[in-house]
Amino acid sequence: MLRLVSGSVAEWVPDGRFDLITCVHGLHYVGDKLGVLRRIASWLTAQGRFVANFDARSVRCEDGTSPGRRLTAQLRAQGFAYDSVRRRVSRHGYGQVRFPYRYLGADDQAGPNYTGQAAVDSLYQPLR
Repeated sequence: MLRLVSGSVAEWVPDGRFDLITCVHGLHYVGDKLGVLRRIASWLTAQGRFVANFDARSVRCEDGTSPGRRLTAQLRAQGFAYDSVRRRVSRHGYGQVRFPYRYLGADDQAGPNYTGQAAVDSLYQPLR
């Protein structure tokens, strides 16, 4: 059965799990990107698939620097795949995800991203 659901990815609570979740250029405009990835992982069925455009460079530490390879390694450690050439994040199957970051807020003045459109950077404090 195909079902289209529309709502805030940051607040919506599903009534079940999903076999497929896609997000085409939507994460560019989300404040807490890692929080959304954590939530989405818990919405998948055991065989579910998630794929989204995701530019890891839009995740910033509190001082404005990029966590770089540390972030992509943490994505992989939490069961996600990241393609830096295509700027896509994906995941197979349900999971409980924890990233070692605390969300601080978003920078809606970050300017254009790789698509040329204005985007939002997400600011995090690494947890020790």
